Amino acid sequence: MSLAGQRLDTDRYTVVPRTLVFLTRPGEVLLQRVPPGRGPWGGLYNGLGGHIERGEDPLRSAQREVEEESGLRAEALRLRGVVLVDTKQSVGIGLYVFTGGATSGPLQSGPEGTLEWVGTDQVASLPLVQDLTILLPRVLAPSGPPFSAVYTYDDEGELTVRFAS
Repeated sequence: MSLAGQRLDTDRYTVVPRTLVFLTRPGEVLLQRVPPGRGPWGGLYNGLGGHIERGEDPLRSAQREVEEESGLRAEALRLRGVVLVDTKQSVGIGLYVFTGGATSGPLQSGPEGTLEWVGTDQVASLPLVQDLTILLPRVLAPSGPPFSAVYTYDDEGELTVRFAS
């Protein structure tokens, strides 16, 4: 197999690709509460998602992660944005953020966390993963082109989010 033209350079910054999905229905968003004791995000709310597997495209990964983590089938997923997470290491995270609906059915919470449909007017009062207070308004906006952002952390672990203009 030839990789001619790809110009792979191990000295350059690389990223691990991941997906993050927010399923919605009128006035609500599906969030997952990370189990207590599961690292720094234990007890906090996040969307669904995970790593993109080798050979898998971001959309298919998002669909698979939704099904694995909730038992639901994602419908009409739409790319809302792409985020580069600068981890201050040689490897960062490339995050593809989607929204969409889902088939109806019982939620199947699992080891990734407990699932809850939450009113969009109640989200701000929940203990959220650090970036969601900034990210969710853009993700849940009814229209607009996909956004592009970079996350950086200072030495104390404080997050800065920069959206492209």
